[in-house]
Amino acid sequence: MKTNLNANKHPVVLLVLAALFINLPLYLGLYGFFAFSMLVAMLRHRLWDIDILIRRTLQYTLLTGLLALVYFGSIVLLQTLFGSFSGEQSPVVIVLSTLLIAALFTPLRRRVQDVIDRRFYRKKYDAAQVLAAFALTARDEISLEALTAELVHVVQETMQPEQVSVWLRETKSPKGG
Repeated sequence: MKTNLNANKHPVVLLVLAALFINLPLYLGLYGFFAFSMLVAMLRHRLWDIDILIRRTLQYTLLTGLLALVYFGSIVLLQTLFGSFSGEQSPVVIVLSTLLIAALFTPLRRRVQDVIDRRFYRKKYDAAQVLAAFALTARDEISLEALTAELVHVVQETMQPEQVSVWLRETKSPKGG
């Protein structure tokens, strides 16, 4: 007995085509709605400063990877050491590894943030460092000549203009008899 395989395929093909033509606009509409929702959220909450989002994404991605590497490495190392002494695995190793990660989180986050800022946002990083150093000098310096010389040096170094000059207005001393 011979069966016609092509006759059985037609309803399946029609069903797939019908599902495609019905679901495709719905599918694209949902993606369009999602994109539109993201746009509205970005505009409403002023999230268009995308470099902050990129910097934070880089920071926390690297931090998560480093902490996971340290966590699993410490578990393997400590389990090996503990197993060689006692012959058993211990839950104390997991607790110690977790405490190690908790202690490393903040210093490691600062270090990763400094590395990313120095590497990708060098101009902003350098300007912040120079301003912090100038603030320390301005706080401690009492000589006007030394302070203006430092100000000229900072402006010259950070902005690199062709010419720098500082104009100071002379104050009139009060007349006292």
